[in-house]
Amino acid sequence: MRIAGTTVLLTGATGGIGQTLARAFAAKGAKLLLTGRREEVLRPLAERLGGRVIVADLAERSDVERLVEEAADARIVIANAALPASGPVLDYRPEELDRALDVNLRAPILLSRLMAPRMVEAGSGHLVMIGSLSGRTASPGAALYNAAKFGLRGFALGLRQDLHGTGVGVSLVQPGFVGDAGMFADAGTSLPTGVRTVSSRRVAAATIRAVERNRAEVNVAPLELRLGSAIGGLFPSIAERAQRGAGAGHTSRQLADGQRDKR
Repeated sequence: MRIAGTTVLLTGATGGIGQTLARAFAAKGAKLLLTGRREEVLRPLAERLGGRVIVADLAERSDVERLVEEAADARIVIANAALPASGPVLDYRPEELDRALDVNLRAPILLSRLMAPRMVEAGSGHLVMIGSLSGRTASPGAALYNAAKFGLRGFALGLRQDLHGTGVGVSLVQPGFVGDAGMFADAGTSLPTGVRTVSSRRVAAATIRAVERNRAEVNVAPLELRLGSAIGGLFPSIAERAQRGAGAGHTSRQLADGQRDKR
């Protein structure tokens, strides 16, 4: 799909990865609709890039519906917003479980359901889900986050088949560890020795490539992580033992501690 001149709705535009996505799509000539909860972050970004701001909290179902009405002209949707959801599930209150699942899974599903009919009618459009390699392989201290990302992967790939032949594409972009932005950078978490990261610019480039080439699934990570996630998805017991040996539990605890006041 051609990006230049097309209206792009980007959720989670206040975060580091979201801001990188916004700059990348603006550089391709997109008309930006930037949404998030923090207007004080969105306004300066929109002014620099020539975009429009729609303040919305995706945990509020009425806000998702309002967002769809205000972004009716968008033909590309980048569902990037996500809440931190690391740590043992037993540490989460029921309302925290609900909020994490609402933002990380339900909101992209509802947003797609409400935006897609207009795209189908126009015969053109693209929906992008920003997932994670955590949607391919489970890891300790991430059951809730895994649940959302596994679900998002299934939804994106299934919806893509449902919309085949309509002119509307669906892509799933799954980063591994992002070094300069996102939840690991925000929480100040140190990764196990030897684990390589990617940059938010690589994630943005992969997202643009997914839209332009109508790619089904793009995994943005070093080769060893892409292979590891593929093997882990097929053989979870092997992945479990490998992660224990690599100290994944310690990393997960660090991440959960850094996210505790944000969930």
